[in-house]
Amino acid sequence: MGPLSGLRIIDMSSVLMGPYATQMLGDFGADVVKVEAPEGDLVRQIGPGRHASMGPLFLNANRSKRSITLDLKRPECRDALLRLCEGADILVYNVRPKAMARLGLSYEEVAKANPRIIYAGMFGYSQSGPYADRPAYDDLIQGASTLPYLFSRVNEGKPRYVPTAVADRVVGLVAASAILASVVERNSSGQGQRLDVPMFETMVSFVMGDHMGGLTFDPPLDNGGYVRQLSVDRRPYQTKDGHICALIYNDGHWRRFFAAIGRPDVPQTDPRYRDFTSRMAHIDEVYGELAEVFLTRTTAEWMELLGAADVPAMPMYDFQGVLTDPHLVATNFFQMVEHPSEGTIRQMDVSAQWSRTPAVPDRLAPRQGEHAAEILREAGFSEAEIAALNAAQQPDVAVPPAAVRV
Repeated sequence: MGPLSGLRIIDMSSVLMGPYATQMLGDFGADVVKVEAPEGDLVRQIGPGRHASMGPLFLNANRSKRSITLDLKRPECRDALLRLCEGADILVYNVRPKAMARLGLSYEEVAKANPRIIYAGMFGYSQSGPYADRPAYDDLIQGASTLPYLFSRVNEGKPRYVPTAVADRVVGLVAASAILASVVERNSSGQGQRLDVPMFETMVSFVMGDHMGGLTFDPPLDNGGYVRQLSVDRRPYQTKDGHICALIYNDGHWRRFFAAIGRPDVPQTDPRYRDFTSRMAHIDEVYGELAEVFLTRTTAEWMELLGAADVPAMPMYDFQGVLTDPHLVATNFFQMVEHPSEGTIRQMDVSAQWSRTPAVPDRLAPRQGEHAAEILREAGFSEAEIAALNAAQQPDVAVPPAAVRV
């Protein structure tokens, strides 16, 4: 019984941004009903798997949910969705609003079924600007929010994307918090509302919060950018046998670091290291010299030395190495669980912790349509209505063999 127990979400989202947000809310105790088209969520097909339509990206973004298949292009299924909305607190979608309107599921139409519902959309751009109707994907939004440009500043002019769906996940996090804020307001006012979470504006705020720099002022004081983050040597330091991630940041860190390597006089004798302002003014030189120093010991030696000096440091892991990190092992972060169709799988724990209402996910990612009949019964559908709905949406296209229909 997590902190959101009793909250019901109709989740029309797919791929990653929306499902990541709704999985989080489901992990926290909300009842999330995932509504899939007959062809299923695209990410079911991504990555290696034991069965069709149950790939790892889907498994890791869709636990804590129940699944129903509805072909919303059919009026019977659209009407069924509206009946589900009557008993829901939140509707989540991540297609363009015009697509929702074409389905007969605009905010106005959904609010007729349930005036208290929070109608939450995640899509590319604010609907008040000229990009309102444009399609958007993670790569496009990364580029438009300056992330590849940041790489070009430290990578010989070569831009690249962050090699994870950072825009999808950041926007999903923001959407989850905005949805909960809307629920708090609804609990006071008694009224639902439409909530838009645009990717472009969200990611520009996320990135430029660090890099507005002198552009914060009018007239500008510089061309923008946080010099420490843009230093070419701000990277994991190479050691004798690998790499280490260390951040020697405040004055105390630097004093203890130089004392630990036998050079305690440096902060007093070298003006570049005297204080925070001096280090920032010479950050490329400072980080360049650190890169040379870290080559003199092994990673294990540095971890021991920096730990004793209370200087922040962590190993640089690969995908396999992070699974065996001693802290994550001790906290049981990566858990082996038995999925009813996929066998033994590894899942990650909920990172937030509550003292009274812990979030303990009790549903693994569902097979397509696995819970359709129970969801419809809970919404008041009779057995005859369930059978009629099933007959009405026999697929015009092939449904993956693993899909379970009503």
